[in-house]
Amino acid sequence: MSAIDQIVERARNAKKTLVLPEGMDYRVVVAANKIVTEGVATKAIVLGTPAEIDAACKEGGVTERKFETLDYLHCDFFEKYAQQFAEIRKKKGITIEQARAAIKSRIFFGALMTRNGMVDGLVAGSIASTADMLRAAFMCIGTAPGIKIGSSCFIMDLAKPSPAGEKVLLYADCGVNPNPTAEELVDIATATSATYRALFGKTPRVAFLSFSSYGSAQHPLLEKVVAASKMFKEKIQQEGLDIVADGELQADAALVPSVAASKAKGSPIAGNANILVFPDLNAGNICYKLTERLAGASAYGPILQGLAKPMSDLSRGCKADDIFGAAAITLCQCK
Repeated sequence: MSAIDQIVERARNAKKTLVLPEGMDYRVVVAANKIVTEGVATKAIVLGTPAEIDAACKEGGVTERKFETLDYLHCDFFEKYAQQFAEIRKKKGITIEQARAAIKSRIFFGALMTRNGMVDGLVAGSIASTADMLRAAFMCIGTAPGIKIGSSCFIMDLAKPSPAGEKVLLYADCGVNPNPTAEELVDIATATSATYRALFGKTPRVAFLSFSSYGSAQHPLLEKVVAASKMFKEKIQQEGLDIVADGELQADAALVPSVAASKAKGSPIAGNANILVFPDLNAGNICYKLTERLAGASAYGPILQGLAKPMSDLSRGCKADDIFGAAAITLCQCK
C-alpha cells in the first residue's frame, strides 16, 4: 500500500470536515466531489458565488454535487468574521474597514472558518500563491501551543526502501524557513514529529542533518545543528515524548545502519531515521527535488505544519487528484 493510500484510509477513519476556498477552479469541485464520495471527509464546503460554482462544475463535468457551497461574501456571518479579524490584528492597528477588505480574500475567510471550528481543515493554493497561504495561516490561525514558527515538510514515498527498510520519509523544512535558528529547528522537528505520527501512527525517529557526524568536522555552520539536537533531546526527556532523535548526523549515518555503526556508534537512530531535519531551506529543497527526480520518489507537499489548525498549500499546477491527496493529509492532521 502506498503512503497516500495509507493516509486516505486514516482520513476516512478520522471523520473530519474541510473547506476548499477556490470554488472558481474546476479542479477544486472535481476534487471536492471525490473527497465526499470516497468518504475522506464527512463534509466539504466549497467557497464561491453560484455563478463561479456552476461554471467550475460545467468545466469539470460535475453533474451531481456531493459537496456544500458557500457564497461567503454574502453569508450572514461575514461581518462577525470581519470584527473578529479586526480584533486579532488590533495590535497592528488594523481598522474594521481594512478587516472587511482583508477577509474578502477567500483564503483568509476559509482560514477563519477553520479557526472557528466551522470546519476542521483547509486546502487551497491551486490559484492562490504560497505567500498568500502563509499570510492567511499566520494571521488567522496562528501556531500551535509551544511552537513559535510554522514550517513545512514533504512526504517522500520512496521507489525503493531505504537501507534500513523505510518506505516513507519526511523531509523538513523544504518550503518555508530559509535559515532557521537552533530554536527554530527544534520547532520544525517538533512539528514534523507530530505530522509523522498523525499520518502514519508510528514513532518518529528524527535525524538533524549536517556535513558532520558526532563532531567529525568543526565549523560555525554546524553549531546550530548541534545545539538544536541537544535542545530537542532535552525536550523529549523533559516532556516524556515518544520520539527518538539524534544529531548532528551526515545523511548516510542517518539512513544506513552499517554507516551509523562506524560514523555514529551508539546512535539511538542507528541509521534508521524516518524524519530528516535539514539545516536550511537550500539543503531541504535541493534534497527533496533530487530524491524525487533522480531516485524516483513521489513527493507530497509542502505540508504546512506547526499551526493551531491544519491547512495545506497546493501547487498551482496541481491536478484534482493532488487536491484529493492534500485533503487526506490535512484531515489526518486534525485533532
